[in-house]
Amino acid sequence: MMTFRLLFTDVAKEQLDSLANDSSRLPAYKAALKTLGLMETNLRHPSLQTHEFTSLKGPNGEKVYEAYVQHKTPGAYRIFWYYGPEKGYLTIAAIVPHP
Repeated sequence: MMTFRLLFTDVAKEQLDSLANDSSRLPAYKAALKTLGLMETNLRHPSLQTHEFTSLKGPNGEKVYEAYVQHKTPGAYRIFWYYGPEKGYLTIAAIVPHP
């Protein structure tokens, strides 16, 4: 099974920091960290429910994927990501409530 290194866009870093610094969203922050850890080691983990998000493209036309942070929660958070910029890397584009 392939492991990945995670890179974060500036926007994704800000979004993760925002979750970390808001005590009311601490459960979402902890769930996001768990999801990011799973993404590094097992993108096929069933709880991620990873799938292509066809209405977005990466900066160079990359396919963008969605991974679940939370399930069955109002405003559940999602992580949007794409492969690259090199083999073995995932770029985290955004960490946001479900659109």
